[in-house]
Amino acid sequence: MRILTLFVVAAIPCLVWAQTPLTRSFQIVKYDSALDAVISSDAELELIGDRFGLTEGPLWVPDDGEGFLLFSDLISNVIYRWSEGSEITVYLENSGYSGDDITQAGFQTRRGRMAVLLIGPNGLSLDAEQRLIYLATPDRAVMRLEPDGTRTLLADRYAGKRFNGPNDLWIRSDGAIYLTDSVWGIRDGLANPDSELDFSGIYLIKDNDVRLIYSDADKPNAWPNGIALSPDERYLYMNAGNQNILRYEVMPDGTISNDEIFIAGEGSDGMKVDVLGNLYTTSGAGPGEVRITSPEGKRIGVLELPMPGGEPQAQVCATNVAFGGNDSQTLFITACEHVYQIRLNVAGVHPH
Repeated sequence: MRILTLFVVAAIPCLVWAQTPLTRSFQIVKYDSALDAVISSDAELELIGDRFGLTEGPLWVPDDGEGFLLFSDLISNVIYRWSEGSEITVYLENSGYSGDDITQAGFQTRRGRMAVLLIGPNGLSLDAEQRLIYLATPDRAVMRLEPDGTRTLLADRYAGKRFNGPNDLWIRSDGAIYLTDSVWGIRDGLANPDSELDFSGIYLIKDNDVRLIYSDADKPNAWPNGIALSPDERYLYMNAGNQNILRYEVMPDGTISNDEIFIAGEGSDGMKVDVLGNLYTTSGAGPGEVRITSPEGKRIGVLELPMPGGEPQAQVCATNVAFGGNDSQTLFITACEHVYQIRLNVAGVHPH
């Protein structure tokens, strides 16, 4: 039996290595023959870019067939843009924190040996009109970028109280937004007197209404983070702290019920699904892994990201994934300082 040593953290990857890390090469670890339908054994991992702060929220934008990748930087407070054959550019400045007093902004954490402030945006998605929906986590708001460049506030509070830190989202085919809200948007989390909600939750946002459909108020260490719907939108997957990944049935009104433990004893950061119903979950802090689990709950494979060794320490984690390219068969992986891509044999579910 092959033993993997995993480091999993909460909603935000942060890790201080106990010792200088050793170099690790990229590997595709196969646990079941079903992985062959997902990825070829000789698929190559390609580096899109490095030297980032802490990347998150990858999103493929079709853009009339050409297409480009967007991704967040939680430390640099920007959304970056990349397309094949082009240089990486800044797509949206000040997209997480829009204020002018950085001394009071952002959640403080660590990336490797470095003490850092998370002042950038997190999850990204597209609505039916292909407008960018992004989570300005330190601004504690769900935002929409209009075609003329203006920014529209979609939601920033529940029952009159401000969110603590919008983290991840999934937009359903009817336009409803499933949103996870965590404590990672404000300095010191719930200990900050500016915190107005004393729990983390999942919200359903539709027709200007914000409805709470999950709360960790009575579920210690089961705060939500990553979230995804199954391809047929019958089920909602969510990360419940570092404990388990849960699967809920989605009710006709969009609420969730009848939860079950889908993956026991394992947390995740971001997550996505492919058209076969496989769930792709991410390890959070390094060494970075993308784990692939069948719709029956069976682990079929793991993508182990490369780990550069030595000092100064580079942190390679796996915060999130997205499907893209013209056929949706390219998997993009945000990995702290790095962003990667790899070709698959199956298409992924893309925002409507």
